[in-house]
Amino acid sequence: MTASKPKLILLFSGKRKSGKDYVTDLIQKRLSPKLCCILRLSAPLKEQYAQEHMLDYEQLLGAGHYKEQHRAEMISWGERRRQWDPGFFCRMVVCGVTQPVWIVSDCRRMSDLQWFRSEYPQQCVSVRVEASEQTRAQRGWIFTAGVDDAESECGLDQGVDFDWVIRNDGLLEAELERLLSLANEKTLEQPRTQDCVK
Repeated sequence: MTASKPKLILLFSGKRKSGKDYVTDLIQKRLSPKLCCILRLSAPLKEQYAQEHMLDYEQLLGAGHYKEQHRAEMISWGERRRQWDPGFFCRMVVCGVTQPVWIVSDCRRMSDLQWFRSEYPQQCVSVRVEASEQTRAQRGWIFTAGVDDAESECGLDQGVDFDWVIRNDGLLEAELERLLSLANEKTLEQPRTQDCVK
């Protein structure tokens, strides 16, 4: 299977209920799905976890109680898989992608950033979405031990010099326009195909 060599990879991270999905969905809508795809590292993780534990994959993708019920153990399982192979989920998510702009909507660990930066050093831009605890609480966030203090939530809190930081407590338009301009600038040339990263 082949994947297009991307022109731009936006590596998004942020706390639960910071609005990562909201921001990345807006960017994709503005650029169009033909030009831009959203890659969720959690999708292959949840799919593999659901297969191995005989769970409902579609419900794990949602935002409801079913996912929250399995979140802590799924996080532990994912950590063990990453320790064995740090690029396991990254390789799964990029295979078959053809758009020139990739948005990785849920980078959570240093190993996620390192893998993409290693494989695509010229294309990566790291973006941190931040929101106050008050704003996150208004969106339904409640601190959960074993989740909000785990590496999946805290792994990128320190030691990362993000290329962009987006405050998502209110108006986003100016921040989005800067990212959209960057994406449009990078996609002037046609992408070349390459083999999926091994």
